[in-house]
Amino acid sequence: MIDPFGRKVSYLRVSVTDRCDLRCVYCMAEEMSFLPKADLLTLEEMERLCTAFVRKGVRRMRLTGGEPLVRRGVMSLVEALGRLVAAGELDELTLTTNGTRLAKHAEGLAAAGIRRINVSLDTLDAETFTRLTRWGKLDQVLAGIAAAKAAGLAIKINAVAMNGINDGEFDRLLEWCGVHGFDLCLIETMPLGNVAGGREPTYLPLSTVRARLERRWTLADSDWRTSGPARYATVAETGRRLGFITPMSHNFCESCNRVRLTCTGTLYLCLGKDDAADLRTPLRASESDAALEAAIDAAIAAKPQGHDFVIDREAAPAVPRHMSVTGG
Repeated sequence: MIDPFGRKVSYLRVSVTDRCDLRCVYCMAEEMSFLPKADLLTLEEMERLCTAFVRKGVRRMRLTGGEPLVRRGVMSLVEALGRLVAAGELDELTLTTNGTRLAKHAEGLAAAGIRRINVSLDTLDAETFTRLTRWGKLDQVLAGIAAAKAAGLAIKINAVAMNGINDGEFDRLLEWCGVHGFDLCLIETMPLGNVAGGREPTYLPLSTVRARLERRWTLADSDWRTSGPARYATVAETGRRLGFITPMSHNFCESCNRVRLTCTGTLYLCLGKDDAADLRTPLRASESDAALEAAIDAAIAAKPQGHDFVIDREAAPAVPRHMSVTGG
């Protein structure tokens, strides 16, 4: 699949649910209205959609949410997509999680064919963690990460950089990841959906973070890439990688290779735009996938060039939907 700007679309991010068992302050409002279950695709429908994308040229797929592991029966979808990896039809299946349910599912994820996961963890301080997530328990997430490591999963820790909240913890996170053999990826906050207090007070450009880290750590730029947007450096002292995702200060739109499928069958073509396509209607209209594949082709042909993120006291969010709607 080639978009209007010559970019090959080979990466699909699939949000299996908009629900989450945490309420991270930069991601969600405290009182969220989630979709009624009747609006969601069944897991069998999601498998059919994903398989259609694989036929169209998707080689890497990531399951997201909300929190994907809160979706009842989600392991049946993981196992079905894992069989595509085993058959060589899909290069990689990965998952992004907040870690709260990893202790229960880590071994099953590994058995299904997932080899690496991303875990969202913005702080190693228990009090700060509870404040950021509104009610999360750090020990529960650390236990999940330990279970994932024991199951043989490669782990990358994702941390959103927030001025005045966790900006003093990045050295500790980097050291902790080095001790445990994890990579770390830092992410700039993005203007998606309205949150209490806005994002301007906590926005922190990662150029500032990197300069601070280089006072202690030796960072060497790396050409290593995953299918995502992070740019990586190698940390000489730990031998691990440190990634930077910079949608605000240095966007990555020129190399965008991905689209996002929601749990309702809506395909978002850009995280920061409202451009979207309805795939649920052609999916349900016929047992044949001809109309579905035609709808996918039409959507890719309309993929925009990039987003226009701005974080400013006077600026509205780039899009009104929260990250959990589009998929993390």
